[in-house]
Amino acid sequence: MRQAVITGTGSYVPERVVTNAELSATLGEDVDGFVSNTLGIRERRWCRDDESTADLAESAARRALDDAGLQPSDVDLLIVSTDTPEYVSPATASVLHGRLGMRSDAGTFDVNSACAGFATALDVAWKYLRADERYGCVLVVAVYAMSKFLDPADKKTVTIFADGAGAVVLQASEQAGILASELAADGSFSDGMGVFAGGTAEPITADVLEDGTRNRLRFVRKYPKEVNEEGWPRIVRSVLGRIGQTVPEVDLWLWTQVNRSTIEAVMDRLGEPMDKAHTVMGKWGYTGSACLPMALDDAAKSGRLKPGDLIVLTGSGAGLSMGCVALRWTRDGSPLSARSLRGEGPGEGQHG
Repeated sequence: MRQAVITGTGSYVPERVVTNAELSATLGEDVDGFVSNTLGIRERRWCRDDESTADLAESAARRALDDAGLQPSDVDLLIVSTDTPEYVSPATASVLHGRLGMRSDAGTFDVNSACAGFATALDVAWKYLRADERYGCVLVVAVYAMSKFLDPADKKTVTIFADGAGAVVLQASEQAGILASELAADGSFSDGMGVFAGGTAEPITADVLEDGTRNRLRFVRKYPKEVNEEGWPRIVRSVLGRIGQTVPEVDLWLWTQVNRSTIEAVMDRLGEPMDKAHTVMGKWGYTGSACLPMALDDAAKSGRLKPGDLIVLTGSGAGLSMGCVALRWTRDGSPLSARSLRGEGPGEGQHG
């Protein structure tokens, strides 16, 4: 059976740094204590006024391709995960396809599962590679430019959300890289958080703009802490069980990077030391669906990963959506040959 391995990673953040001190001055109160100590966020990156989702996505995509030793022409399928799209229509993936100069016979589409988007897109990419021999290389990009939708006076959102992009190159291989995945959802929380105006249910009108509420990111009702503190352990145990692995055998945990105290509580519940969880929210804030590939790239570039490591990444967010992927890190620093993989069916590999 064809398998899929990650052969390149890349990430990008805007140049503008927004510190807790700056936000404290803007909001007229000291927010650093809670934001630093509970959320684990010390600073975040925001786009310039003339910088957008596609700009971030392009930079991350090119870095991932460079890391894999590939060109855009080597990519057979592009999947973009975002809930801050370049436009309502066309798809952000179409914009990125054009910017990268990809082949006309290379497909592309967007995935919107909010902050579970990268796990969802990785799940889809893996299954394309396993199911159809015409696909040998899939580029997955997760991108977030939520600063464009923030209310600068709303401390519940402006202190957390940030901008950035992460990307991975996934290629067909005889090695088993992606091992198992699982998706979950609870639509009863679909009204809990979001940018609710701008779609067909609530088009942008003069009244909407004047009110300035529904066209900005809002927390409408609080998610119970059990959603993540119980939901994350439940989904990772399910995924690990399907590949015959146990919690202590995981070498690196990557969680949605929104709240360090939640990650600490989950690691404690799993009986795992916090040093096995890699976090990036301290320097980059919360970047939604982009945070997992950004954390993966940061872990790889900082030397935390070695061939054979078992990695479990779990994302959750508005919707409510959740996704979990278990993978073996197979990279040793030398890129795979795109020519040897595209259009060729690999031999039988071992799954899980």
